[in-house]
Amino acid sequence: MLKLRHLVIAIGLLAAPLAPVPASAEVSISIGFNLSNYPDLEVVPGYPVYYAPRIDANFFFYDSLYWVYRDDRWYSSSWYNGPWWYVEPDEVPLYVLRVPVRYYRQPPSFFLSWRSDAPPRWGDHWGRDWQQRHNRWDRWDRRTAPKPAPLPVYQRQYQGDRYPGQVEQQHRLIEQNYRYQPRDPVVRQHYDRQAIPRAPETRAPNRPDAQRAAPPRAIPAAPRAQPPQEPGHDARRSDQATPPGRDQAQQQHPSANQGKSGRPLSPEEKRKQDEDERSRNDHNR
Repeated sequence: MLKLRHLVIAIGLLAAPLAPVPASAEVSISIGFNLSNYPDLEVVPGYPVYYAPRIDANFFFYDSLYWVYRDDRWYSSSWYNGPWWYVEPDEVPLYVLRVPVRYYRQPPSFFLSWRSDAPPRWGDHWGRDWQQRHNRWDRWDRRTAPKPAPLPVYQRQYQGDRYPGQVEQQHRLIEQNYRYQPRDPVVRQHYDRQAIPRAPETRAPNRPDAQRAAPPRAIPAAPRAQPPQEPGHDARRSDQATPPGRDQAQQQHPSANQGKSGRPLSPEEKRKQDEDERSRNDHNR
């Protein structure tokens, strides 16, 4: 039973995928390399690169960044004791790769068979694909080589317990004390990658669609107001609906028993009015 358990564990370990090495590390790492003091740096003759002759390490400075070659990997940092960022072979500046072998204070064993006054044979070491991507990398016009960048000597006062371990603090000190900006495009990419991310612009928070202000709704038209009714309007409508009778006829015409002045008629006037009415009726027939 114990052997079976060990077999299952071994199969699981073999099947587990290996974690890939990032193409360009976005997070700083420890490389087992520590400097307690700011190193003495000297210019490599004929190159825009510094090296540390009194450090038992392959330690260089070029175009505002420090470069370390350790355990067959390249690392870079804006401060002499890190933190360090891993650099892919395709992303190492060519002027750093052109430094002759003799300036590597801790060269790997495969360097020993190469000429000390020539750069390492990176094409042989990293393969044909790298060589094709960087054809004639070890040949350039030395008269056009840039001047060495100024050293950030202000970092000498930050040693031991005073060394800034936080990246934010390091870049704040760089902005205050070191005005030089990288000129090599490759170095510029590394410099920006290691810098503190800038705070985004202040903007109003994006609200979900459901919370966005809805367009104003169309307000239905109010019913048209009826004109004010005169007093007695309903009564007149009621009277109009009723067939006219004697009472209504008497309201529309003067009373037969009244004169034009509104006073009662005398018997003689009443008789004459009746005769006139009969005459009109006979005439109409």
